[in-house]
Amino acid sequence: MATPLKGLERVPWGAIKDSSGTAEAIPFLLRTLVRGDESAARAALGDLRSRICQYGFVVDQATAATVPFLWELARLPQVTCRVQIVNLLKSIAAARQWESTASVYPKLLNHRHDYVGWERQARSAVRADHGTLRQLLAEPDTELVEAASELASALAA
Repeated sequence: MATPLKGLERVPWGAIKDSSGTAEAIPFLLRTLVRGDESAARAALGDLRSRICQYGFVVDQATAATVPFLWELARLPQVTCRVQIVNLLKSIAAARQWESTASVYPKLLNHRHDYVGWERQARSAVRADHGTLRQLLAEPDTELVEAASELASALAA
């Protein structure tokens, strides 16, 4: 099996932002999900969620770059919080905070930060990995299959 999260170094985390500012902490949080114990993994996922999908519906610039790694982690049986990762992907896929706001306040589309674009890119990143979703739907873990099914429904909407 290949080393998990091998491509993390190719993302310019220090040059993109998450909800807390610079996204430099994201690689550490993702690595903690792979090698941390269950308690450390859940704490890391909570921090990651607040950085890339704050409040469960507000994405940021680093979200789309993080999504492929979330998909990778969802495939790894040693990751203890796979269900929660799939639920995070579902939240990202459903995020429309910025688009909804821009529909009534179009000046947001001209903001120096491309909030609407970041949101669209994040949703596209979730949709991009249908193969993993099919794999998760075939897992023996019924809780994981249920979360994957909910994500599939969200993507179909």
